[in-house]
Amino acid sequence: MAVEHPVSAPSGDQTRIHNIGYRSYDGARLGRSYATRSLYSQSLRGAYGLGRSVKSKVLPMLLFVVMCVPAAIMVAVAVATKAKELPLDYTRYAIVMQAVISLYVASQAPQSVSRDLRFKTVPLYFSRPIETADYVRAKYAALASALFVLTAAPLLVLYVGALLAKLDFADQTEGFAQGLVSVALLSLLFAGIGLVIASVTPRRGFGIAAVIAVLTISYGAVSTLQGIADVQDSSGSISWIGLFSPITLIDGVQSAFLGAGSAYPGGIGPSKGEGVVYVLVVLGLIAASYGLLMRRYRKVGL
Repeated sequence: MAVEHPVSAPSGDQTRIHNIGYRSYDGARLGRSYATRSLYSQSLRGAYGLGRSVKSKVLPMLLFVVMCVPAAIMVAVAVATKAKELPLDYTRYAIVMQAVISLYVASQAPQSVSRDLRFKTVPLYFSRPIETADYVRAKYAALASALFVLTAAPLLVLYVGALLAKLDFADQTEGFAQGLVSVALLSLLFAGIGLVIASVTPRRGFGIAAVIAVLTISYGAVSTLQGIADVQDSSGSISWIGLFSPITLIDGVQSAFLGAGSAYPGGIGPSKGEGVVYVLVVLGLIAASYGLLMRRYRKVGL
């Protein structure tokens, strides 16, 4: 038969009373603007793996090096051969390296937003003090800034190298400025498209595949159709076909207004009138991307 044993009470020296009550916060409250800037800074650093694991730094840093190495080689060749001009115009560099840029967008756009969706932390951002517009602006600006760094850095290498090679200062400065305008538009456009696609799914792998598919398939399809139009002597339609791919849109804008050569068949880009349409489409896509992100995150934050 079971025997009950009395449970002895803990002795006095074993008894502890802990005051774990919450304390009120008496420090400075920095508000929405500070929180938005912090989110922008954190997202920009994350786009290059800074503050994250070594594994997260490998791909963005590798792509950054891949973007800059050809520029450094061109500079070395220009200096060694005492060339009168650079092998590649500033405005053409991003077009030639568009595959690397697309890969960077595909890898970093999902990294910027997919984890917040997967772990359902977006409503926590919106609890206070950040609002939907603050979150979208911070994420959009961060990825666009990261892309601008990626695309402007090799142009800076070309510019410094051109000055070291004692090429004409005025011509090089003008070309460098035109290249910066071009990559700024490219950064805004690609960041918007990448974030819109990545915000649809919380699965980072799906986001990467979707961004690559949209950017590469659209460019391949447009280039193929332009080639067919050129073979069939339908040169008038080549410029209009170029409206359906992000990279050919940028190509058209810079060839129409920045004095750049065109990668279109025959090397003939859109006219000034057609270029106005190109600019309107680019600005419209940027505005539409921002609007779609706002609608998406208003729903997520509910």
